[in-house]
Amino acid sequence: MKDKKWDLMALASIPLIMTLGNSMLLPVLPQISRELHISSFQVSLLITLYGLMAILMIPVAGYLSDRFGRKKIIMPSLIIAAAGGAVCIAAALFTKGITAYWIILGGRVLQGIGAAGAFPIVLPFVGDMFKDEKVVSKSLGLIETSNTFGKVLSPILGAYLGLLLWYAPFISIPVLCIISFLLVLFLVKEPEREADKQSLKEFMSGIVAILREHGRWLYAIFAIGGVCMFVTFGVLFYLSETLEDKYNIHGVIKGLVLAIPLALLCLASYGSGKIIGQNKPRMKWIGCGGMFLITAAMVITGFGSGLYWLVGLLSVGGVGIGIALPCMDALITEGIDQKNRGTITSLYSSMRFIGVALGPPVVSLLMPRGQWLLFGTMAGVSAVGGLLTLLAVTPGKKSSGSGQRGEKQLQLPRGIRQRAR
Repeated sequence: MKDKKWDLMALASIPLIMTLGNSMLLPVLPQISRELHISSFQVSLLITLYGLMAILMIPVAGYLSDRFGRKKIIMPSLIIAAAGGAVCIAAALFTKGITAYWIILGGRVLQGIGAAGAFPIVLPFVGDMFKDEKVVSKSLGLIETSNTFGKVLSPILGAYLGLLLWYAPFISIPVLCIISFLLVLFLVKEPEREADKQSLKEFMSGIVAILREHGRWLYAIFAIGGVCMFVTFGVLFYLSETLEDKYNIHGVIKGLVLAIPLALLCLASYGSGKIIGQNKPRMKWIGCGGMFLITAAMVITGFGSGLYWLVGLLSVGGVGIGIALPCMDALITEGIDQKNRGTITSLYSSMRFIGVALGPPVVSLLMPRGQWLLFGTMAGVSAVGGLLTLLAVTPGKKSSGSGQRGEKQLQLPRGIRQRAR
């Protein structure tokens, strides 16, 4: 791991920058709504459309990364994301009102396409770099920590930039993408791997066969990732709107308050990645505990009111998300053969982006209907994620030929159990 620390640092810049490019908008969404004279639901689509494009393009990017190489897909994707930011800047500078809004949505489409070929490809890239499962788990924990650190930094940075110009967060996107592009170009060396020579039809048939045979295991992980991101972005959208409308908190102070649950999410993610190691039963039970912690936090939030109550309990929910996500990342990355790792983990990333896309608009529609319905919905989907973790993953005995004797692992389907050695 030490000999690849610069590779990891460069790769970790990608989730950091992709997260900043999306989450920096959260604290300034009310400001954008006022500037462009659009509704709360319309402004939430700036987050949703980004996620929807990523959902559509991630499987394509995963297939291309399996066939042509991870780095060859990541680098042009960063350029596309930078171009999307440039379109948003041009819209803000040269147009106004609803016209600017539609052009900015177009820029967000480009950003979503770029994001699809960047962050999701990092997960299988890390899996390719190391043979030791324990090192893979630790490395994925660092990647997830970089992702969550971006979420911590984004509301503070976004709120500060919003004080300068309402579209300043868009200006930062091309700059950050170019920085990440240069880091990957000069610091990352892609490990040698056998190129996938299958035709697209053969490849898709193989993926369909894997999903048909092992769907119970894979779909559960997909759904849990989506639930975590749905709750994360839904809660952040709710908190951003509530801090301004109910508590009259604006600017950097608002960004700092938004950062509290995200900071705890980041710390929990780092700790979870360190603890789980290569112990798959531990991944299951720690992940399950994280999901039920989210559920409890959402339920209790519905009973009370007040700023401290709200921020405190949402922070507890952030801890639960931070605990669960590294476990899901490690389980799905380490349980997939290198040949199909890019595509399967990309499908997982697509489900995470579904959560990103659905969170803000669903919350914007539920907010006028009361706190009970809003947090009851959050608790319900979190409970479903907890049950999936509990019921869809079964610990079993590790075979003598797969590592240390007597250590337990999850009973992964035979066809996806072997990691590339």
